[in-house]
Amino acid sequence: MITFICAIILLIVGYFLYGKLTERVFRPDDRPTPAIDHPDGVDYVPMKTWRVFLIQLLNIAGTGPIFGALMGAVFGPVVFLWIVFGAILGGAVHDYMSGMISVRLNGASVSEIVGKYLGTGAKQVMRVFSVILLILVGAVFTTSPAALLARLTPEWMNTTFWVIVILIYYFMATLLPIDKLIGKLYPIFGAVLLAMAVGIVGGLIVGGYQIPEMQLANLHPNGQPVWPFMFITVACGAISGFHATQSPMMARCLKTEKDGRKVFYGAMITESVIALVWAAAGVAFYGTTGGLQNALEELGQSGVVYDISVSLLGLAGGALAIVGVVVCPISSGDTAFRSARLTIADWFGIDQSKMRKRLAITIPLLAVGAVLTQLDFDIVWRYFSWSNQTLAMITLWAAAMYLVYNAEKSWYSIICAVPATFMTGVSCTYILMAEEGFRLSGAISYLVGAVFALACAAMFAVKAGSKNRNQLKK
Repeated sequence: MITFICAIILLIVGYFLYGKLTERVFRPDDRPTPAIDHPDGVDYVPMKTWRVFLIQLLNIAGTGPIFGALMGAVFGPVVFLWIVFGAILGGAVHDYMSGMISVRLNGASVSEIVGKYLGTGAKQVMRVFSVILLILVGAVFTTSPAALLARLTPEWMNTTFWVIVILIYYFMATLLPIDKLIGKLYPIFGAVLLAMAVGIVGGLIVGGYQIPEMQLANLHPNGQPVWPFMFITVACGAISGFHATQSPMMARCLKTEKDGRKVFYGAMITESVIALVWAAAGVAFYGTTGGLQNALEELGQSGVVYDISVSLLGLAGGALAIVGVVVCPISSGDTAFRSARLTIADWFGIDQSKMRKRLAITIPLLAVGAVLTQLDFDIVWRYFSWSNQTLAMITLWAAAMYLVYNAEKSWYSIICAVPATFMTGVSCTYILMAEEGFRLSGAISYLVGAVFALACAAMFAVKAGSKNRNQLKK
């Protein structure tokens, strides 16, 4: 329990100290935001800060900080270190920078941001890459809540039934103005989500469960190496490229740049607290990492969530917790498809104020997503996890280059360049070793991953040193 409490305290302190440092490096000012400068009543809609915060939190807090944290907890308490320091130094910086740069670029999607600061070739790759990732997210965040809802409803309401219902909701959420459906439902869902996390912690304490204390040993029952697998498995609770696709939506709703730390950095820290809760609950409830691994294999992620929630909180409290777990992925899935629509619209310059033009993009997107829901969840999740962290890597490099041009001192870009180098090593090493990758030996993968990460850092240093700071100043 001491480790868990210390981890929560570190996250809070990180928000106030490192979050403030990140804000000072970026230097928000009083210029009009896109929502104030040219509201369109559909995507550019000024909202109150607390509402923007809750929407951002629910956008990014899908099943990642719950399912990912449970699977990451199989490695043991070492997962707490990754969640805490990954979020403070990497994930929250990533979210803040992607959101605030988007504000400065008129609400531009992540692919347009990457293109501006890493070149046209990178922009084209990111356009395709981000749309694929968003569709994968939409598919993952359709099947997981559908499976859980099927467990709680009559037999005729099976997983297929709930997939159809959720896709219909996604269709509406993707098309309607952001303040009409998402803006009204998310504050309610946010309260449920936070109540769920508090309830799980309370259940652990009242039930006398022992949350393991910190040890650096790898406790994975199958001996899977911590590097790089844990850093891919626990994505949304520590750092997630998916967030960079979501932040531009809130960049189009922010009233003032000075609220950026509360919305972007703050939502990531809050999500990390949720991830810590579920990582702690997984091992504490099942007693050992082996017990948790067996439960995941036998029940699946949704089954484990159901088991923990009902056992800790009873039927009434468990229902509240399960609603939160269902809402989490749905509230990310709808904005994943919405973000995909906006990315494609930015790509081809399609005005989104007309319903028929939104329909022309939305219908094909949801059709592809529906097909992907028929694939095995674990396969889709693995590809999502790797592409997610790769997107985070690319976004951080783009943010580092932005700071080269725009920060008070170009070396301040280190705040993004260091986590970018780290995530480059993670993504490269993983795809070389993983089953869905090249299946190379650990020795080769570690070496190539390290060399590639250092080479990218060196190329960044050379490129940053040769650029005219006024060339892309924004």
